[in-house]
Amino acid sequence: MVKYLFGFLAVCMLSVATLSAPVSAEGVNDVELTEDQRMEMSLLQKDAIERKKEIINKYVEYGVFTEEKAQKLQAHMDEKFSELEENGFIPNCDRSKKHSEKEENN
Repeated sequence: MVKYLFGFLAVCMLSVATLSAPVSAEGVNDVELTEDQRMEMSLLQKDAIERKKEIINKYVEYGVFTEEKAQKLQAHMDEKFSELEENGFIPNCDRSKKHSEKEENN
């Protein structure tokens, strides 16, 4: 049973990671969503995050996560939502730039 819970958690965490995964399509940076599209994406993203938070809370209830771990995960999801909101709900496609900057600093 625990294996299934950890597997499910891994899938949930991967889905969170895909929110900020790079997009390989050309010209994505040139796209801007309309106000209606941004509102719709905002609602969809909020619903998805709330559902994921419910899952994390269940893991706390079952003793899989500590309360501190759950708070960190949920704060990270909130940060990712804020990033999406700042970018007009267009995923950040310059992720590789962040990685190359980290390598230069090391």
